[in-house]
Amino acid sequence: MLRLPDSWVWDFWIAEDPSTGTYHAFFLFASRALHHPDRRHLRAGIGHAISTDLVHWERVADALVHGDTPDFDQTATWTGSVIQGPDGRWFMFYTGTTDRAGILVQRIGVATSTDLLTWTKHDGNPVLDADPRWYETHGGPSPWQDQHWRDPWVFADPAGDGWHLLITARAADGPIDDRGVIGHAWSADLTNWHAGPPLSEPGSGFGQLEVPSVEVVDGCAVLIFNCLHGELSSSRKASTSRSVGIWAAPAAGLLGPFNISGATPLTDDSLYVGKLVRDPAGRWVLLAFENAGPEGSFGGMLTDPMPVRWDGDRLVVGVAGSRESTG
Repeated sequence: MLRLPDSWVWDFWIAEDPSTGTYHAFFLFASRALHHPDRRHLRAGIGHAISTDLVHWERVADALVHGDTPDFDQTATWTGSVIQGPDGRWFMFYTGTTDRAGILVQRIGVATSTDLLTWTKHDGNPVLDADPRWYETHGGPSPWQDQHWRDPWVFADPAGDGWHLLITARAADGPIDDRGVIGHAWSADLTNWHAGPPLSEPGSGFGQLEVPSVEVVDGCAVLIFNCLHGELSSSRKASTSRSVGIWAAPAAGLLGPFNISGATPLTDDSLYVGKLVRDPAGRWVLLAFENAGPEGSFGGMLTDPMPVRWDGDRLVVGVAGSRESTG
């Protein structure tokens, strides 16, 4: 478990260094001196901790903080992912946020490192913005006034043809509460990125699909994303428990197609931002952050790993060796 005594921890991503067998957790954090966790988002930095077992973590120097005016990340640095490039350098893709008269404009930048410890932001940031041909770029009525173009998840093309980003995005049209899609971009070199049409369709029941990631677990591809009850479409709210946080959707492959309409709950809303990781024994486990603590307070810490398995065509998670949860 990763808990900081003076800061809340929430969205996170993990990179495993094959040369050392260590795990590196990068996470959003903000001081508990803010007193109310809802104030944390515009004060987020990217922290860093290392582990050999996904249970015991040692905090090291922070990775990134927000930039100066007029940088694309002048307001806050938000969620991302890390991959090692062919030249051995590590690439961290992350969300940069700018507050424009109360509208949060979100774009994607990159920083690089040779050792996972010291990170340098790319001079050409941002490297990717939402393309209005396919994506909402201006926002709509509350709670969708902000531009949604964040949470990049990077992975190598399965056929060796460059790299891909999955992105939390909203379609350019459709019912205002049902535009959540998996945005997509491609690059040949991890620096120059080209947005393409989304890999899912609007109208699947979600206003947003936060922090998406995709893995192949025991031979079956699965998309993990996150959406609380308040961000579901009105039609899906009527048929869904109020206590869902992490969702799993079957996929034909790492690039889909993704059956978002057929997504099923993976956990309740006490957990959020689920990430599938292989533990030191090679088993797939789920980590998340604690969204709801005692008496409904914000948890603000990372969980220990939880085993996952397939139950038919549905991914389920076991909770610390006790009961199993399906939301």
